[in-house]
Amino acid sequence: MRILIVTHAVKKNDGQGRVNYEIVKAALAAGHRVTLLASEAAPELLDHPRVRFVPIAPSRLPSRLLQYQMFAWRSGAWIRAHRDEFDIVHVNGFIAWARADVNAAHFVHDGWYRCGFFPFRLLRGFYQAYQVIYTLLNIVCEKWAFRHAEVIVPVSQRVASEVGALGIDASRMQVIHNGVDVDEFTPGPAERARFGLPEAPFMLLFAGDLRMSRKNLDTVLHALVATPANVHLAVAGILHNSPYPALVQSLGLSGRVHFTDMVMDMPALMRSVDAFVFPSRYEPMGLVLLEALSVGLPVITVRTAGGAEVITSGSGIVLDDPDDAEALTAAIVRLASDPAYARGLGQTARRVAATLSWQAMAERYLAVYAQVYAQRHAQAVPARATASVKL
Repeated sequence: MRILIVTHAVKKNDGQGRVNYEIVKAALAAGHRVTLLASEAAPELLDHPRVRFVPIAPSRLPSRLLQYQMFAWRSGAWIRAHRDEFDIVHVNGFIAWARADVNAAHFVHDGWYRCGFFPFRLLRGFYQAYQVIYTLLNIVCEKWAFRHAEVIVPVSQRVASEVGALGIDASRMQVIHNGVDVDEFTPGPAERARFGLPEAPFMLLFAGDLRMSRKNLDTVLHALVATPANVHLAVAGILHNSPYPALVQSLGLSGRVHFTDMVMDMPALMRSVDAFVFPSRYEPMGLVLLEALSVGLPVITVRTAGGAEVITSGSGIVLDDPDDAEALTAAIVRLASDPAYARGLGQTARRVAATLSWQAMAERYLAVYAQVYAQRHAQAVPARATASVKL
């Protein structure tokens, strides 16, 4: 097949970019030809003889809203001019003013806006007004993009429900969960000293953006107050402009919460803790959750976190309410007080992750491509036969 993939970046150290990177690798291994319509692509992909890179220069317009619209107009114009050159056009959400065969839905702005935790208000200053306008415009654009695609691929059941709320029929959707590098994120020896962590305590890990309330570190900290003193928390994320160090101090947790700032070697940090806590108030599909499963960590998460749907009762604990600190405390205490139970969850978590490798994910996308391709050709045959009869 001749495949066109449209996205801002195709590279390993980027969430959506990594998904597309792995799809390209699998497509090339299967013998397909791939064109990348993007602003950035990994050099190792561009060196391949069956890869064509069509760069869309980043716009210099002020604001991400205008920059993304410019990308959408430029990429849409290019697609319309070259559509006949491709068997499959794969886009990612709203990224081009053009029809597509496959649209991968990684994030749905309407779901974020209506989830109950959207933090911005139109009349609370310029920045918040901009965020509201940006979100509302994206809702309109995403609805258009999903309606102009043959197949929509939500990255979780949560995202699928949000796409459905826009009026898209479930028959047009095929959920494909994001993947994880099961060879990089693998169980192994702890290196706590390397990260400045004490050796003795039961160590939880929280990883995420420390400037965003939706990641819900505040509930983790309030839950930690009610746990035994031998339960500690490692927090990985950029500390600049974060309110959480002050909250830690006010709660009297300074000796039990260890901020590591940004960590480049996340697999090593995950191998150095005992459990992963991820009570995000809103999450389409958390890659970090899959990474924790792959390392073999018992996971505590919540139903509002996309990805929780892959966790079985034997591989983690899924809570109902992200703001229920008492329930979170009870889950933490259960893991910390029962090593055999925690170990069993971790072992099952690793087996669950094995079904969610990047290769498995990419092969599912290729299967969708093949399905769309076959259906188009099946429809074309009767059309050609009818035309021959008329002649």
